[in-house]
Amino acid sequence: MSGDQYGTSGDGDHRVGGDAGDRPETAAGQSGGGAGGQAGKGPAGQAGAAGAAEDRSEAGWSRPVPLQGGRPDPAGPPYGVPGPPATPPGQAGPPSAPAGPPPGTAGTPYGPPGTPYGSPGGPGSPYGPPGGGGFNAFDGFHGPQGPPVPPMPSAPPPAPADGVRAAGVALLNLSGLGLGYALVRRPLLTLLCCAVTAGLLFLALPADPDGVPVPALALYAVLLLAAAAHGAVVGLRTRLAWPPRAPLALALGVLLLAVPAGGAVLYDDARDEATERMLLDRLDHADHLVEAASEQPFTQARAGYRRALNAYDALASDHPGSRAADRVPGRLHDFYTTVGAPYARGRYCEAVPALTFLRTVPRTVDRAHLGSLARWPDDRLATSLYECASDGLTSGDAEWPGLFGDLLTTFPESAQAAEVEPAVKSAVGKAVGDVRGKEPCTAVSRLEGLSSQIGDLPGEKAGVDAALAKDADRAGRGADEGAYACGVDEYEDKDFDAALDSMSDFLKNNKHHRNRARAQKIAIAAEVAQTIPAAGKRLPTTASGGSISVTVKNDSPDDIRVLYTGPVTGSFTLKGCGGCTEYDWGSTLSPGFEPCGKSGRNYPQRTISLPVGTTYFVHKSRGNASTTTPSSDTAKLRPGYVYTECAYTTRGLGAGTGTGTDV
Repeated sequence: MSGDQYGTSGDGDHRVGGDAGDRPETAAGQSGGGAGGQAGKGPAGQAGAAGAAEDRSEAGWSRPVPLQGGRPDPAGPPYGVPGPPATPPGQAGPPSAPAGPPPGTAGTPYGPPGTPYGSPGGPGSPYGPPGGGGFNAFDGFHGPQGPPVPPMPSAPPPAPADGVRAAGVALLNLSGLGLGYALVRRPLLTLLCCAVTAGLLFLALPADPDGVPVPALALYAVLLLAAAAHGAVVGLRTRLAWPPRAPLALALGVLLLAVPAGGAVLYDDARDEATERMLLDRLDHADHLVEAASEQPFTQARAGYRRALNAYDALASDHPGSRAADRVPGRLHDFYTTVGAPYARGRYCEAVPALTFLRTVPRTVDRAHLGSLARWPDDRLATSLYECASDGLTSGDAEWPGLFGDLLTTFPESAQAAEVEPAVKSAVGKAVGDVRGKEPCTAVSRLEGLSSQIGDLPGEKAGVDAALAKDADRAGRGADEGAYACGVDEYEDKDFDAALDSMSDFLKNNKHHRNRARAQKIAIAAEVAQTIPAAGKRLPTTASGGSISVTVKNDSPDDIRVLYTGPVTGSFTLKGCGGCTEYDWGSTLSPGFEPCGKSGRNYPQRTISLPVGTTYFVHKSRGNASTTTPSSDTAKLRPGYVYTECAYTTRGLGAGTGTGTDV
């Protein structure tokens, strides 16, 4: 867009008709100026105009600037249209055509057909109306009837395609901050990229062991790649606001890729630290379980100990190399020390279940994590088993056989197992000696228990089965022999039922014992004393015979067992009377009742000699022993008399065996 036409020669610029632009415009001036401009324009002038147009295209776009002397730039082709070939320097160009086609010609770029700028032109004036329009240095193009110059384009024309610039914008967008959009003047897209990255940071921070949800990461990656692709498309034909050169933007994009990469590395480090803290929290929780369990009885604490072990093993196995895993061996040592604390305090019976539990730990925790702890409880458990069983053996606790059994089978080669048989032998010897003490019955019971318990001990693995069998036999014999002393003690304590049982056991188990004869006497006396307690005032002796004859007759159809005790003790049996019957209980109350009084009847009888003094008789029916009650009689024997004792049975309300003594 220019007012006058100029030509260019080899030596410089030559203004033709330039004075017309300096003078006040008239119709003649316009005509002259236009003619002079065209006359002075040649190929060189056209080339200059084309060059000016190209310069304006390279620089973008701008308003026309008047040349020196107040005249506008020479007219050239419209923006973006190539001009005619330039005229070489020093040659005169051909006469140039007026700027724009003749009036009425179609194809003008800015106005109606036939006018370059929308105003009808006259024959001598290409820019104004006939005889009126022109260019004024202060007012621009105008004419008495023409419109003002049209507005300039609203946006610069697209830049030439540049792959380097497109790559730079794409890489800058990959930083996650939308920097590529910022350099191509897309502020809203820049803010959107920043918002997406801020949302990801909101989800990711603070870092935790689980990290960012995978769907969120996938969505962010998709959006980041979309921003990079779209930035490449925009940057291909859009000039950068900064930096001025595309290669510099590309280099900056490559450098800024370190931002997301470095952020990922830092986040991984933060996530690792969060994982370490989580694992340390698990370790602390397991420690608290152990501490809480240590304050409870082991039967209640077992579950807590087991959970702590599972936690320790999981840390060491699933997270090797972590700080928590590195601390597990020390925690396991503390665990063993805590669980086995009763052993350290000498509470061996309490330590047995705890140490037995520790021996099962290798089933839960890898032996590689335990090291020497895997065998830590063995010797302690063997000692605890022996000590606890020994205490039970001494005190009579019924648990000792099981403890010794566990020791002999679990640690048969241990020094503690070798001490089992000597401890058992010593216990048997002590119990045998106690039979002669103040509590013989307790010793007998002890020996009876030892005989049974020792016989059940599994001594095969330890090689002590034969020795234990001898100890069991000795305990049994000691119990049998001790029954005599026990019976005597019970008789003296007036426990006649127990004394009878003890003496009966003694007689059954000792066919040839030196105390057998007296044991028989004591058993008879105890049986008499069951019916007549006064008969047990003194312990019977083995004495027999006397100076007074006593005849005992049987007026009963049943066999009668006669027991007596006093200065002498004995018993015998009378067969039943063949013609005799049971008496009605009411008839025995009659004043004329006289058993064994029928003349001519041959009553079964026996005569014994007894010393002077009080003798206690008891008659027991052997035929109906379960349905009859024994009868008793106390006879005070004096010298010079002959005594007769009659035994009979009654039926009815007072059914039983009766007896009577006649002098």
